[in-house]
Amino acid sequence: MTSLAGLRVLDLSRFIAGPYCAMILGDMGAEVVKIEPPGEGEYARRAVPGINGQSLYTFIVNRNKKSLAIDLRSGSGLKVLRELIARADVLVENFRPGTMEKMGLGWDAVHALNPRLVMARISGFGQDGPLASKQCFDGVAQAMSGLMDMTGPEDGAPTMIGSFMCDYTTGMYAALGILSALNARHASGKGQLVDVSLLESAVSMLMTAIPQQKLFGTTMTRVGSRDRFVAPSNTFATRDGRYVLIVGGDDNMFPRTVRAMKQPALLDDPRFATMASRLAHREAVEGAVADWMLSLDADEIVSRLEAEGVPCAKIATVDEVVANPQLHHRGAIADIPFGDVTVPVQGVTIHLSDTPLSIRRALPQVGEHNAEVLLQWLGYEGSQIAALESEGAL
Repeated sequence: MTSLAGLRVLDLSRFIAGPYCAMILGDMGAEVVKIEPPGEGEYARRAVPGINGQSLYTFIVNRNKKSLAIDLRSGSGLKVLRELIARADVLVENFRPGTMEKMGLGWDAVHALNPRLVMARISGFGQDGPLASKQCFDGVAQAMSGLMDMTGPEDGAPTMIGSFMCDYTTGMYAALGILSALNARHASGKGQLVDVSLLESAVSMLMTAIPQQKLFGTTMTRVGSRDRFVAPSNTFATRDGRYVLIVGGDDNMFPRTVRAMKQPALLDDPRFATMASRLAHREAVEGAVADWMLSLDADEIVSRLEAEGVPCAKIATVDEVVANPQLHHRGAIADIPFGDVTVPVQGVTIHLSDTPLSIRRALPQVGEHNAEVLLQWLGYEGSQIAALESEGAL
């Protein structure tokens, strides 16, 4: 039994945010049908690197889906899509605002077609406003939101986060919005529109930057790997050329850090007596920690800090991540059969006690489920499907 068993989802989205949103619903047990162009399918399928002719990029956001290949530029293809929408519970799309309206499938149209439908619209800047039609990708959202200006070395250039954080966060917000709308539908019987954007998702991650700017006129900018609020809390180089992150700056953790360092005199230094004073003299306190770190190898440092209960970690390389026994124990790395190969991907990240999430399907081939979906959703017979194929609609 899965939490979203029986829920039908149409996924018209591409790239990351929309497909990731629909994938979460699929992991929860929904039947997700990915709509993509016939032939090569979604553009992202051609990104490198790949395996067996399919991009790894699409493997990580398109599991637990069926593929229905429809030419939405054809009248017959649009007719099929309208029939599918009339029978769906959820529709996910991330076209540029106005595209669905040009297809005759804006919110008012689909709501009239299926009043119970929940429609999730994912875009760069939202469905309205002065920037609604502006093109946006994750990096643009990072740049415009202030995230890039807050990321990177203190004396260096603004830096992108090392992953498409805005895309993933927006996909999660969209999934949350869909679940909320579905819950409201239990009472009202009506679906509603879910409107999420990359820019707003990025801004939601700015911590205290907005109130600090508005209240005090102070602009939060780059501090490297430092914690902005306590010291010492930073990433330090070790004797063996590795790096260790330590969170040892609050009044509970600093004495523990000093014990691990075996330098009790630091506790007698008035500059380090309180959180505020350590922050005011962070160069000095971090300098002491940096010198200590350079005297030892990373594993010994972590061992000493952990023995004192100080939060810390050696900065892991990806080869160390994929070997992490905790991740394997939790199923955070999963192997999915795909033809004659097995593809390792990120596993499910939500653990439910009674209705667990699961990976049941790998990335589908383009149009792999055309006949199955058209029969089960619309009752199309073989001759009807063959006619659509001959027209080029499938």
